[in-house]
Amino acid sequence: MLKSLIIITVLIGAVTINSSFIVKKKKKKTAKATTTEKATKPYYDYTYKLVVDKSDYEMKVYDAAGWYATYPVVFGKNGMKDKKMEGDQATPEGTFRITFKNPNHKWSRFMQFDYPNTESYTKFNERKANGDIPANAKIGGGVGIHGTWPGSDHVVDNFINWTEGCISMKNSDVEELFAMLPMHTKIIIQK
Repeated sequence: MLKSLIIITVLIGAVTINSSFIVKKKKKKTAKATTTEKATKPYYDYTYKLVVDKSDYEMKVYDAAGWYATYPVVFGKNGMKDKKMEGDQATPEGTFRITFKNPNHKWSRFMQFDYPNTESYTKFNERKANGDIPANAKIGGGVGIHGTWPGSDHVVDNFINWTEGCISMKNSDVEELFAMLPMHTKIIIQK
């Protein structure tokens, strides 16, 4: 049965078995630049959108034609909690955009998104006003999507939340997305 599945997968060429996820892949697409980039103009590319579902440990990628691929991901050590403040080791929820891309010696590639943004500050200030977080708390920043430590893709396979608040993917997956996604790509993070 397994041999048949592998043979069918190879013959079809459009489906890759990846852990417990089935990942649909089309031809490789590349963004215009694949080195360090920083957002410098208010241009938004609506070709791609990422939807991260924390409860399913999935990142779905959509292109102009619709659903493109699904990748397994893991999160901050506080797993399913929404980021409330700096140092809480939780991954923020909301709608963001990629603002910085850089190869990274620790985690293969890094795509920072615009946390904190207006939506983040609104939630943060409400939590302070309600006494949910200390009055002297800071909102934090430097959150993005990156790979794993070299040789540590097993943390994604085993759904081990290990980051300080970022989204982590297998290194081969983050390298593919890094090459494909342009600056300002929309990211929706939800439970």
